Amino acid sequence: MRIGELAAQAGVSVRALRYYEEQGLLTSTRSPRGQRLYPDHAADRVRLIQNLYAAGLTSATIAQLLPCVDAGVSTPGSRALLAAERDRVDAQIAALIRTRERLDEVIVLSESPVPGCGHG
Repeated sequence: MRIGELAAQAGVSVRALRYYEEQGLLTSTRSPRGQRLYPDHAADRVRLIQNLYAAGLTSATIAQLLPCVDAGVSTPGSRALLAAERDRVDAQIAALIRTRERLDEVIVLSESPVPGCGHG
């Protein structure tokens, strides 16, 4: 299938597909006229890549995981990589919770403003 067909079938832009190829996440062959051609299962691959991005993984991490996905195996390395990504997300969540708590404190303080602090 051609790039436009794949983009429509997978629900992504042509630009995204080109980017996935640049990152080594997706491969194509070329027609005699130089057009990109993708196998029938490429839409499934693109949806998988989209899901991995939605899970917060970077293209470099996805590129490391795809060989295991393609082989249908889970290795200690791939599990460790996923666990590290989960830990990274957990740290981001913890930081956001702390930020929300600080904002809650500011909201409480703003309910009893100090005279002359500039709100009206």
